[in-house]
Amino acid sequence: MKNILICTDGSAYSAEACLYAAWLSRQTDANISVLYVSDLRQFEIPAVADFSGSLGIQPFEGMVSQLHEVEEIKANFVKEQALKTLHGAGVAEGKIIFHHETGLLVEVMSDYADVADIVLLGKRGENVNFATEHLGSMLERVIRSLEVPALVTNRKFKAFEKVAIAYDGGASCRKALDFLANQKLFKDMQLHVIVCVEGHKEDAATQRLKEAESRLHAGGLYPTCQVLNGEVETAISNYVKRSEIDLLVLGAYGHSRIRELLIGSTTTELLRRCHVPVLCFR
Repeated sequence: MKNILICTDGSAYSAEACLYAAWLSRQTDANISVLYVSDLRQFEIPAVADFSGSLGIQPFEGMVSQLHEVEEIKANFVKEQALKTLHGAGVAEGKIIFHHETGLLVEVMSDYADVADIVLLGKRGENVNFATEHLGSMLERVIRSLEVPALVTNRKFKAFEKVAIAYDGGASCRKALDFLANQKLFKDMQLHVIVCVEGHKEDAATQRLKEAESRLHAGGLYPTCQVLNGEVETAISNYVKRSEIDLLVLGAYGHSRIRELLIGSTTTELLRRCHVPVLCFR
């Protein structure tokens, strides 16, 4: 892991994402890029357009100019807070770069993510105090657009000691296993592999566990393996809580109902129910 990208909006969750990035950087000596994107649509709001028709073009231009000035002030504040958090967490100044762009988040992210090994995003955004049970509005769209792993961070930073991967035998899960096996970061952690029995026979689940275990053994990792019964979301979230897991790893596409991850209800429910960071793979 050489390059970490943080997507921030200045919220409390983004501050925790910075703490996770700092911890990862200290463990791997990775560089950190911090990206703040001003949403282009806020400068094209219908209300401003309506005002321009009734008041003339000059007041309209003035309002847009003021919006840009306010956004620039906010960007500077976000930068100041992000750098303060990262430096305070032990990251050297030369290992951090801050970027401010104007555009659509998903489109801008695709350019920056091309040179990143992992992308960090807070689970919820700047409106969290008004919608405490809602995920960030752009979260799933951003994750869907990424080719690299996306770490969705939680409300309170905690260093990773126990890691669980929900394995279903799909290509994205195999990609996740390879990532875990190839990163020195996970060598000294307690690793759990879980397979949920829902709509398929238990012997098939056992076979998948053996596949995952063999793949991890090849990388020098020796996990605890467990077959879970019941609804995917409930079984996995209960296991995460019961086993005091610090990081949940998920594949996006597979052979079971978990293949709906990142495009259906399973991911949304797991992100909402599991109060730990979730590392997602496409």
